[in-house]
This record gives sequence, structure tokens and C-alpha cells, in this order.
Amino acid sequence: MGKIINGKEISNDIKEEIKEYILKRKELGLRPPKIVSILVGNDGGSVYYINNQEKVALSLGCNFEKLLLNEDILEEELLKKIELLNSDKEVDGIILQLPLPKGLNEKKIINTISPTKDIDCLTYINQGKLFCNEKTYLPCTPNSIITLLERSNIELEGKNVVVIGRSNIVGKPVAQLLLNKNATVTICHSKTRSLKEVCKAADIIVVAIGKPKFLTDEYVNSNSIIIDVGTSSLNGKITGDVDFEKVEQIVEKITPVPGGVGALTTTLLIKNSCEALENNEN
Repeated sequence: MGKIINGKEISNDIKEEIKEYILKRKELGLRPPKIVSILVGNDGGSVYYINNQEKVALSLGCNFEKLLLNEDILEEELLKKIELLNSDKEVDGIILQLPLPKGLNEKKIINTISPTKDIDCLTYINQGKLFCNEKTYLPCTPNSIITLLERSNIELEGKNVVVIGRSNIVGKPVAQLLLNKNATVTICHSKTRSLKEVCKAADIIVVAIGKPKFLTDEYVNSNSIIIDVGTSSLNGKITGDVDFEKVEQIVEKITPVPGGVGALTTTLLIKNSCEALENNEN
């Protein structure tokens, strides 16, 4: 196997599995999953992401609806729209683009989404299930990391894994998913002492801090497996948290940016919608 963990190839394999699943349903006269993605305002990153969701979902045979709302929408009105989607039996997955405009209670709005339709694992109920190792929809970026490792035949049980970053979106949930796979996990952050030494002793390093080229060759060894979650703009190019050119020469395996973790996130979101559809039917 090569040194580069190719997220695009793994994503394409999963897309083919989703296509086959939906095609079989259609042959049986059953409907495909339906996703509704909510965008409040016109945040540039969110606009890009929702358009990409639509493109991928439709290409795989899903039904997809964009709910585009003005940034000055009243909170009560937004909550009512979410409640209507919750009660709509034809809707399997609800996605809320974040961040929301100022003045809206993000936590309250997120937790209005029905946990059975929360395919992005944002609600407290689904996050609680994740941390209790109970069955739930897995958050897409953390799940992308686990999927890249497992589909590259990298054993997680018993491995020493360092996660750099403790965000609620990536760092904490991926640490929990790794624990659920029986890895030994160390979470590091800006206050961690002797970070280079901690990283050098790890089998796997997951870095998700949004600092371009932060992780250099001084943090790794020849057996390191590096998962780069960062996506920052540096000199007009999308750049990860790892100094790829230096680190790639030393380590055993590494994900590129772009073409690594980010290549899977939307695909796994669609996969969650297929699971939600089955839960909805049962």
C-alpha cells in the first residue's frame, strides 16, 4: 500500500455502495432518502458547503432540498420550520448550516432538530449517545477520520493516538470514537507541555487546530500515521495543519489536504441519511 491515504478513492468506494443501496430500493418501488439542509443568511463557507451537499446527494440518487432563509428570520419562525420538518415523514435527515447569524440561540435551535433526523450528530441527545458508546449517527468529520484509518487496514485497538485539538466538532468526538475502538488516546491542546515529545511517541496523530503547517518533521517518527484535518487558506492555497512536504518524507502514512479527510465528510453525511431512512421506516 502507498504512503498517501487517498480520501477521494475511499469516498468513491462508499459512493458506489450508496448508489447500489438506493438503486435496489428504487427497483423494489421504495423511495430514496430525503435530506433538507437549512441555510440562514449567506455565509460564504456555508453556501459552498450546502451546494456541495446538494451536488453529491443528487448524484447518488437522494432527494435533496435547500431551505434558504433570510438572516433576519425570527427565532420562533425558524423553530416552527424545523418542527414541521421533524413531523414530515418524507424527510429523513435535517442539516443545519453553522454558524447561525448573531441573535439566534444556536444551542436551542440545534436541539429542536429531532434526534432521529439529526444526521450531523449535533443534538445533545445524539452527542450523549456517542459518548456513551450507544448507536447513533456518527458526526461526519470524526467518522471520516475513523473511516480513512479502517479502510486503509490500520488497526486501532491498542494503538497510542494523539489528538491535537479539543473542539466539540472534531477533537472531542474523534477522541471518543477512537476510545470506542479500544485505542489509547491523548488529547493535546495549546496548554499541553512537551507536545513534540508526546507526538513522537504516538502511533497515530490526528491534528485539527486550523493552524497551517503547524505539525513539522520535529513531531513525528518513521512509523507515524498522520491524519490532517486542517483546512486553512495560505498564499491562496488550501493548506492543512501539517507541513506536508517535510512530514511526508518521514512518516509511514499521511493524508493530503485537499483529498484526505474532507473528501469523505459529505459522502458520510449522505450515508447517515440512508441509515435515517431505515430507522424512519422501522
